[in-house]
Amino acid sequence: MPVAVVVGTQWGDEGKAKVIDLLAGKHSHVVRYQGGHNAGHTVVVGDQRYALQLVPSGVLYDSVTPVIGNGVVVDLPTLFKEVDELQRRGVSCERLRVSSLAQLIFPWHQMHDALAESALGDAKIGTTLKGIGPAYADKALRVGIRAGDVRDPKRFAMLVRERGTSANTLITALGGAAFNVEDVVAQFSELGARLLPYIADTVNLLHDALEAGNNILLEGAQATFLDIDHGTYPFVTSSNPTAGGACAGTGIGPRDITRVVGIAKAYTTRVGSGPFPTELIGELGDAIVDIGHEFGTVTGRRRRPGWLDLVMLRHAVRLNSLSELALTKLDVLDTFDTVRVCTGYMVDGKPLSGYPDDIELLGKVTATYVDMPGWKQPLRACRSFAEMPEAARRVVELVEQHIGIPVSIVGVGPERDDCVLRA
Repeated sequence: MPVAVVVGTQWGDEGKAKVIDLLAGKHSHVVRYQGGHNAGHTVVVGDQRYALQLVPSGVLYDSVTPVIGNGVVVDLPTLFKEVDELQRRGVSCERLRVSSLAQLIFPWHQMHDALAESALGDAKIGTTLKGIGPAYADKALRVGIRAGDVRDPKRFAMLVRERGTSANTLITALGGAAFNVEDVVAQFSELGARLLPYIADTVNLLHDALEAGNNILLEGAQATFLDIDHGTYPFVTSSNPTAGGACAGTGIGPRDITRVVGIAKAYTTRVGSGPFPTELIGELGDAIVDIGHEFGTVTGRRRRPGWLDLVMLRHAVRLNSLSELALTKLDVLDTFDTVRVCTGYMVDGKPLSGYPDDIELLGKVTATYVDMPGWKQPLRACRSFAEMPEAARRVVELVEQHIGIPVSIVGVGPERDDCVLRA
């Protein structure tokens, strides 16, 4: 299977990093294809916990070349903080490659992000304030600065100065405080020089790897229902986390993709604002948050919990052409007497035929559930489907029945090997 894509099927935080880490060893390259340092991927190896934001999860394998693709927006201070921390812990980042076509994030993007969110008041989107949206906006406006621009230091400094001066005008017009443009030029000239050894023509790099018979894994950040086109707009991210975005974000064509693995938690969470049909408010929701440690890797914000939503997952299967699903964190429900699974939506007493394209309508739906008995025992020691309690197996089988694709991986604990492989 030359190219596999791993994509979140909910509102993010599904445990993509663990699945990517699990699959990475069979691939020569692991490529981030969109998003920025607003994404948080956590991998647990033994007693070591690695929280990654920009560096692809495959960096933990000596045989893997981690690649930041052209669809990513890159914050250089965050990137090098992450690289320094990984190398301090004995993880080499020498193999890391950054696409020359990737857009860079600058301080003015973060300032604009904060001003825009503040202006929305109670209608705020819940952005991470990392400058992601404004950086993608500059890309669309064709005024962004790309990673490859650091190859010419004088021109790079000129671009930063010109763009910073223009951005300062906008920031002050919006009521923000002006920043020192020359300080930014000096800071990013130094960061650009450090970035230079990592810069590569990653499109040709990846195609050369394919022609050599290697396998490539494409890693999405965020998730399907945060997609700027197909998510719960405007409560979305500013890029395309869906599998289709993997092609645009790496330069690999769709006919090379032979496997699309969707990741879903055995329950649902989201961060920030927006409708949430299966949201749990109260003791059960608090229990999921506490047991599942549902706090953002990047922001530390408490995630909003809810039951597993198969209407969402069916729609994610369609949008991403999923070939299989990894169902993570099933063990979080070990102590529950009853496990609820949403299998449909009702509005005004009438069933909906699918996931609605209207956010106002989504906010009005009533979820219909199948109640499953809990298994009331720990799953963590299970390594085969047969070893799992019958009640837990029935939940997995219900998911397969409703979404029409196999569940190939079941997560039963936090560590790298805490999983049941069925494929």
